[in-house]
Amino acid sequence: MAVTAETIHPSLWRASQLARARSRVVDTGFPALSRELPGGGWPLASLVDVLVQQAGVGELRLLNPALSSGRPGAIIFVNAPHQPDGLGLHYIGMPLERIVLVKAATSADALWSVEQALRAGTCSAVICWASHVKGSSLRRLHLAAQSAESLFFMVRPLATAQDSSPAVLRVALRPTAEGLTVDIVKRRGPAMAEAVAVELQPTPVLLSTRRTGARRPTTAVTRVHIPEDAAVAATVGP
Repeated sequence: MAVTAETIHPSLWRASQLARARSRVVDTGFPALSRELPGGGWPLASLVDVLVQQAGVGELRLLNPALSSGRPGAIIFVNAPHQPDGLGLHYIGMPLERIVLVKAATSADALWSVEQALRAGTCSAVICWASHVKGSSLRRLHLAAQSAESLFFMVRPLATAQDSSPAVLRVALRPTAEGLTVDIVKRRGPAMAEAVAVELQPTPVLLSTRRTGARRPTTAVTRVHIPEDAAVAATVGP
């Protein structure tokens, strides 16, 4: 009887095959992309690197189906580089009442906020935008992510694709006229032959000729400001 790699240990897989997901996953909402991911979706309780040429290329629209999948808990945006527009998020179906915007004064405070949100175990998803993060900090956050079943994405510059990362999944995004190309830089499985094309439709508010008179949703996102040195001066409970 042939022995498969998975029966020896769940962390093993054949180099020619996608590994089985070690934790639950959330469908990406894009079948072509989901087929290329171990388990068929974004992994829970794990660090996922989202590498972009510049922030705002479409990463939120790519992640939106998973963020809007109905899983309970807050959706935390940490140090989003641009002020998220409530009307735009509303039109793509993101639940505004569950979004919490965290603006930290320093990079250390931002990473501290991410760790507290992950360890609280009550968040549906945590997304952090960061330029420079030490490997030791990434490993710490990856360990924190394993303590709860949250989606956890670090949005970082495309140039960091050459750096090592404890992330179980790393995807590089490049904008196209139709949306994005998604190149899987790292996954538990064979290297991809080519990137996946993902079509992202503009939000209806951008297409509407009457958008200046559009009614804004009554629900606003929650904003939290983390003052400098908050990581040292305070702690957050569950």
